[in-house]
Amino acid sequence: PENTLAAPGEEGEICIRGTSVTLGYYNDLERTAQAFVQNPLNHAYPEILYRTGDIGRYNHRGELVFVSRKDHQIKHMGHRIELGEIEANVAMLPEIKLCACTYDEQRAKIVLYYVGDISDRDLALRLKAKLPRYMLPARLIPLERMPLTANGKIDRVTLKQA
Repeated sequence: PENTLAAPGEEGEICIRGTSVTLGYYNDLERTAQAFVQNPLNHAYPEILYRTGDIGRYNHRGELVFVSRKDHQIKHMGHRIELGEIEANVAMLPEIKLCACTYDEQRAKIVLYYVGDISDRDLALRLKAKLPRYMLPARLIPLERMPLTANGKIDRVTLKQA
């Protein structure tokens, strides 16, 4: 549930607190209000924490493990899916250079964009062997180049417009 401590092994949003947490985003009160909030587990005194937008969980050794971005979570066919999990499975294939998944909300379809030396038919067959049916992308779109933002991240906004 939202604003509760995750149980051992359960996924939850990674939040940061402490004296090194900044006061917010420069000149952006709206983003600051969303990400820098009162710690919901502390009702005794003011304590600001930063909501990173990352999803993580603790493994069996007590180490924090990054799972995905919160904004890459979707609900599809009754299942909560991390698009990053699909991407991780695709990226493990030696023929794949880069890949990214988006979700087409209007058509309720997972779309996979990829750069690599494999046909979409062969890629689909390989993914059927690796992923549950509800996680399989409905569309596989090969690209010559993956669009990147100015800071080198995959430009998902441009992908969704393609």
